[in-house]
Amino acid sequence: MAATDSLRDKVPPHNDEAEVATIGALLLDPESLSTVLKYLRPDDFYKTAHQRIYEAILSLFDRSEAIDLITLNEELKTKGLLKSCGGSAYISQLTSAVPTSANIKYYAQIVQALSMRRNLARIASEINASSFDDSTDVRYIIEEAERQIFELTDKQHTGSYQVAREIVARTIEVIEKLFHNSGDYIGVPSGFSSLDSYTAGFQNAEFIVIGARPSVGKTALALTMAANMSIKNHIPVGFFTLEMSSMALMQRLLSSEARLKSHALRSGILKPSDFHKLTEAAGKIYEAPLYIEDSPNLKLLDLRAQARRMRSQHKVAIIFIDYLTLIGSEHQDMPRHEQIAEISRSLKALARELNIPVVALSQVSRESEGKRPSLANIRESGSIEQDADVVIFLHRERQPDADGDGFPHNIRTEVIIAKQRNGPVGTIELAFIPEYTKFEDISKDTGIH
Repeated sequence: MAATDSLRDKVPPHNDEAEVATIGALLLDPESLSTVLKYLRPDDFYKTAHQRIYEAILSLFDRSEAIDLITLNEELKTKGLLKSCGGSAYISQLTSAVPTSANIKYYAQIVQALSMRRNLARIASEINASSFDDSTDVRYIIEEAERQIFELTDKQHTGSYQVAREIVARTIEVIEKLFHNSGDYIGVPSGFSSLDSYTAGFQNAEFIVIGARPSVGKTALALTMAANMSIKNHIPVGFFTLEMSSMALMQRLLSSEARLKSHALRSGILKPSDFHKLTEAAGKIYEAPLYIEDSPNLKLLDLRAQARRMRSQHKVAIIFIDYLTLIGSEHQDMPRHEQIAEISRSLKALARELNIPVVALSQVSRESEGKRPSLANIRESGSIEQDADVVIFLHRERQPDADGDGFPHNIRTEVIIAKQRNGPVGTIELAFIPEYTKFEDISKDTGIH
């Protein structure tokens, strides 16, 4: 008999006694539900009756009603589920199965572990079936397997039942921490105080879009932010560059950190004294938790898989993508605007799945040339505007005349926060330093007043 046939005949891993003990302990001590919620949701129970009983307990808890044999019976009766759950007699037996709630965490962990085993068996079965389906792209099979395994290993069971009193307590703790540590941000700080004062840093699970016309400085802004985070604050950062090579990106970083003219690095026209600056900057970058992916024509499936690996292996706290419209879709037969909509939705879902900010750069339409861009100018798909939690535009007037070295003077650039789902909108100004292709807060040193 084949291995797959023998597996098909096996009963999925479960433990009736642990499931009964968990529910019985909850009825003895309803306060212990807050402990169980960290590990279990209804579908973690194997028996359908136990799933329905646990759902009923959660419903009572969510309404802040008493949880006991009487209220549980009534709840199941109201939902028309009492008979299918074994009737009143079975419900009454649950509390007699366990003498105390002291070991409820241990029971819940047994149920959770067996639920994970069942899910692993299900995922393995799906992978096996997909492997024999010639119509399915092998990269899609791998990406989907990675997604499901990552979700299974990374998720922490808090369930979908969170009562307001638990959430408000955590929220007040964050607010108090911010009050006592004024200047700290609850999100990942960009390194620009004027921008962070609007956003409080880039927030976990948010999809952020930075848009501008070509050559206005999208990449420079993203790279400056990534450097502020990883080099100055040692925050792990993932950077996907689909437009330029990792070497070109590193030259920009070295120019910015060493404050050496970018064209001097590209041409190799350096003074002996420049190498001290270059070595010092290289040392800082060497120690930075910055992870760069520069594969051209990167497909959406591959990007998501790489992002999960960065999150899992290196704990990256934010991901930058330069830029969104260069990501390849698996569905080349679809109209381009539908492909972009799919990519946008997927990046939003990725931010929520990994629970980190995902920052994607995007071009704006030609109609915005010479004008301050607006949400209507986001190129190729209105779904980007819809999916994004934060939309930031860059805008500047005509580039100033060059100085004696042939470089334009430092340029005042508007950073327009056009959309912020959970915060204010407005405009700030940063200084673009063309010599080093970087942005800085406006100060006396920038020569902009």
